[in-house]
Formats: sequence, structure tokens, C-alpha cells
Amino acid sequence: KRSYRELPIRYTELGTVYRYEKAGVLHGLLRVRGFTQDDAHIFCAAEQVKEEIQAVIEFARNLWTVFGFTEISYYLATRPAKSVGESEQWQVATTALEEAMKTCGVEYEVDPGGGAFYGPKIDMKVRDTIGREWQMSTIQFDFNLPHRFQMTYTGEDGKPHQPYMVHRALFGSLERFFGILIENFNGAFPLWLAPEQTRILPLTEKQLDYANQICQILRNDGFRVSVDSRSEKIGAKIRSAQVEKVPYMLVVGPKEVEQNTVALRSRTEGDQGSLRLETVIDALRLEVHEKRIPTP
Repeated sequence: KRSYRELPIRYTELGTVYRYEKAGVLHGLLRVRGFTQDDAHIFCAAEQVKEEIQAVIEFARNLWTVFGFTEISYYLATRPAKSVGESEQWQVATTALEEAMKTCGVEYEVDPGGGAFYGPKIDMKVRDTIGREWQMSTIQFDFNLPHRFQMTYTGEDGKPHQPYMVHRALFGSLERFFGILIENFNGAFPLWLAPEQTRILPLTEKQLDYANQICQILRNDGFRVSVDSRSEKIGAKIRSAQVEKVPYMLVVGPKEVEQNTVALRSRTEGDQGSLRLETVIDALRLEVHEKRIPTP
């Protein structure tokens, strides 16, 4: 048995989902037959609905902003012709969704009859850097499952009450999210997201020991870093790092070894001059901490 004092109760999981999509619509990571969904279910009382919806909207908005998606559209999908649940439930749920969006200060469009048969929903769509809109986060009511599973909680009046149930998926499909993220940045991830954050480029084999020492220092500090130890000219090494979209390169030659410095090169802004390693590490730490998104 559950008491009103325990509500809201929130469960979350990463669940594997399968759909037999037609071969013609399969499209890389963006449309697949097997995908992973970040799913959550929130069980709450009627008076808690608005606050819970508002928290999920803020959660989703903050998440997309962190990843660099600032153009977000909101849609309120209302009751379809065929549905389950009482009219009063639909009205409470729809009003809660509307009021939560208004409280969050977001503008939205109404999608008449676009809700699921078991409840209204909010759809959030993000726009990438080339103007494409993607359906991502969903916040959805469900009157069907609490009824079918005969869910109840004991209210403040000592009587049983049926809880409201809210589904929420922030990413929707993790695979599709990765695909959209790669295309949005054109593979050129910001420092905090880049698989390889820094590459050290020794001019010759004579600087290789120094390069490896720097590499270890950066790794100990939590950075994802490698050393280009190939017997190639420095121009070729820089081109490789540029093509592979490594955010920063640390060039080390005889002068850097002697002065205990590194020549910093940004993928987007070019040469930054010779700097002490501690100065470079502090700057990289700050950029990672602030989760900066480069201007396209």
C-alpha cells in the first residue's frame, strides 16, 4: 500500500525497444530497428501534476541547452477522438500541461487530437544548425495503466485514490540523439564532448619523451589525449589533427623542451603561442567546466 505522503514516486530505466521499420526508411542512427529509450514514469496526486510537469520541462530544456540546442519548439497534443479515461481527467491533465508551460515561460502550439488514446502530451522538437527539426523529448499522461493495474494510494482523507501517471523521455532514442548530435556539430565536438580532446605533436623523435610526459600529466588530470609519434613532418601531423577535428594540438619542439612549455594550437582559431603547460591545463579545465559550445 502507498500513502499520499510517499508521492510523487519516480521510476526510470534505459529500455531496449524494437520496431520492424521498412528497409526504405532505415537511416543510419537516425532511424533504426533496435534502439535504447530513456523512459521514466512519475506517479503523483492531482495537486502535484503541474509541479512535476514543470520540473520535467525545465529538466529537458536545460539538457538540450547544454548540448547546444537553443531553438526548441513545444506542442500540446490534446484528446483524440478515440480515447480512454474520464473527461475530468483529461481536463485536469491538459490544464496542468498548459499551466506548466506558461509558468516556464515557453510559447507553444496546440496539436488538436494529437494526443495518445491514453492521455495528452507535450512534444518538444529541437532545431539543428542546418535548420532541421527533430522530435525528441516527450511528456505524456497515461490514464490507462493506473486503471488497468488498479493502482491506488491512500489519500489524506483515508480513502483510496487513483494516481496520475506521467511518462517522460528526454532523449527519446539514444541512438538517434547521437546521430543528431554528430550531424549538428558536423563531427567537430566541443572540447568537453570530443572523444579526443588534445593531441600532442612532437617535431621530431627527440621531443617524444617530453611529449609522453605531457600526455601522462594531462591524462592524470582527466583529459582524453594522445601523442602523434609518427615520423611525419609537423605540417602533416597538424593536417591530420585538423581533419580528425581534434579541438586542441600541443606542438613541442626543442624550444618547448628547453623552456618547459607547449605551443598551443586551436582547431578553430589557429596558433595561440607558446605557453606554460599549467596555463594550458587551467584554460582547458575552465572550458570543460563551462561546457562551452563553439560558434558554428
